Amino acid sequence: MGSDELVKNLSDFLFEYKTPRMIALRDKRIGLIFRLIQLIVLVYVVGWVFIHEKGYQYTDSTTSSVSIKVKGFGFTNLSTIGPRVLDTVDYTFPSQGSDSFVIMTNYIITPKQSMKLCTQHYTSGECESDSDCPTGSFSRYGQGIMNGKCLNNSEGVKACEVFGWCPAENDSHLPNPPLLMAAENFTIFIKNSITFTAFGVSRRNIVESITKAYLRNCTYHKVHHPLCPVFRLGYIAEEINENFSALAYRGAIIGIVIHWDCDLDWPVTQCKPTYSFHQLYRSLTKDQVSVGFNFRYAKYYVENGTEMRDLYKVFGIRFDIMVHGKAGKFNIIPTMTTVGSGIGVFGVATIVCDLVLLHLISKRNYYKQKKFKNVEDSLPSGNGN
Repeated sequence: MGSDELVKNLSDFLFEYKTPRMIALRDKRIGLIFRLIQLIVLVYVVGWVFIHEKGYQYTDSTTSSVSIKVKGFGFTNLSTIGPRVLDTVDYTFPSQGSDSFVIMTNYIITPKQSMKLCTQHYTSGECESDSDCPTGSFSRYGQGIMNGKCLNNSEGVKACEVFGWCPAENDSHLPNPPLLMAAENFTIFIKNSITFTAFGVSRRNIVESITKAYLRNCTYHKVHHPLCPVFRLGYIAEEINENFSALAYRGAIIGIVIHWDCDLDWPVTQCKPTYSFHQLYRSLTKDQVSVGFNFRYAKYYVENGTEMRDLYKVFGIRFDIMVHGKAGKFNIIPTMTTVGSGIGVFGVATIVCDLVLLHLISKRNYYKQKKFKNVEDSLPSGNGN
């Protein structure tokens, strides 16, 4: 290859522009299909990607913290311990409150337990002879360390004698109606702070429109008070379509979702939370076992030199507070990416129409002749080196 030809090829490469061959086809059906697909793509790109999904924005997720306070008083009058007024320290676990906490609604108390020998309750397992109670062992549902004796307990049922906290707990009779039905009117005050680190924006769920006077008197309602961060337990039960008495009887697990969806192209004061409620562990059948929510705790003290305790089996509503959200703000990079993707999707119209023309219509062979130009594989004679 000579230098003149090399210069010519380089000149062609630098200064020539080549474009694909275009064919104008006048066909009402194909034209209608082509424009209809283009319209669908245009609606999708503008309506869904740009307007609904805000494809022109850069987005960031939340960094969040939550704290709670519970308010309300309950009253019980049990024969074993007498009348008592219960405040938030008595029925809230943990007492300081966090994004997961329990409000007690019902309980069984076994008072004045001390460390000694006694027979187990029959719900922990029955026995027929001493051989069923091997010394030094314990059963999964037992109430102490067995000492090798099978005796009649206070109910007249034969059960193993154990060394442990006695008298043994009897949790077979759960009070109904629940002892703390007053919890229906207890309130939860939720404080939530979030930060969108990518934008340097921080917000609280106590927004600018909430004053001290308003906060003191409001309770959340999704229509009338959608921004009030004080929630009545009875209202939450209504929102999840449950009877509060049924929830309070054996306990339940409820999720409180705080959702932030913030468009930072508008003033930051428009960034406000929304709330929703969900029962996280629902009994699907009447006969389902291990329903509700419960746990045990004890209050220890010394009486006449002997260590003693009052054992509580607590049934309550556990609340899990979950914070979700994102913020978006205009950014040229996602905007150009979205525009480029939208332009690429427009090519679908050409692909579909070409498939119809090349394979489905009766004059497809004629169209193929017009669209494609066949070039011989070998060069004309005299043009080779």
